Amino acid sequence: MNYVVKNEELVFDEFLKIYKAEVTHDSFNSETSITSTRLALDRGNAIAVLLYEKDTDSFLFIKQYRYPSSRHNHPWMLEIPAGAVDKDESANEAAIREVQEEIGYQVDDLEFIVEYFPSPGMLSEQISIFYGEVTTEQKTSKGGGSDVEKEDIQLVKIPRSEIKDKLKKHHFQNSISIISLQWYLLNK
Repeated sequence: MNYVVKNEELVFDEFLKIYKAEVTHDSFNSETSITSTRLALDRGNAIAVLLYEKDTDSFLFIKQYRYPSSRHNHPWMLEIPAGAVDKDESANEAAIREVQEEIGYQVDDLEFIVEYFPSPGMLSEQISIFYGEVTTEQKTSKGGGSDVEKEDIQLVKIPRSEIKDKLKKHHFQNSISIISLQWYLLNK
C-alpha cells in the first residue's frame, strides 16, 4: 500500500503544533486512491514510568490538574510520572529526568515496556513506557514538578495489593497508567 503527503504546512505553532496536509493513499476497497485533507497535532514524543517502591510494596503515582480532562469533569488526573522527550535526549534519559523532577526519586535502571501511539488519528506523538523499582532511600529531592512549567504535582502511593481492584473499578482514566499496570499484572 502506498501513500503520498503533499502540501504539508504548519497552521498553528505554540506549545502544540498543528500541521495540515493533502494526503493520497491506496484504498482497501477499490482500485482508486483516496485524496483528502488531514490535520496532525504534534507535541513531540513522550515517556512515562511505572515505579514500584519495594520497601513499601507500593506503586508511585502523581496527581496534577489537567485542563483537557477537566472538560469532562476529571480535573485532577492520577497518572504515572511522564513528560516530553527533549531535543537530543533519549527516551530513557527523559524518563530518568522526569522521575527526578516530578517525584524526586533517583532511578538508574529502567525496563522498557512499550512504545505506542495514543491517538494515531490525531496525534503524531509516540509514548515510550518504562518500568523501574526503587526504595524510599532513592528519594533524593522534593519533586513536585517544574516551576518553569508551572507544574503542581502531588506524589501518591498506592499499595500493590490494591492495584487490580482499582483497575477493575476504572480508578485510572489515562492510557499510560492502564497499559503499564496491565503489563505489570501480566509480566511480574
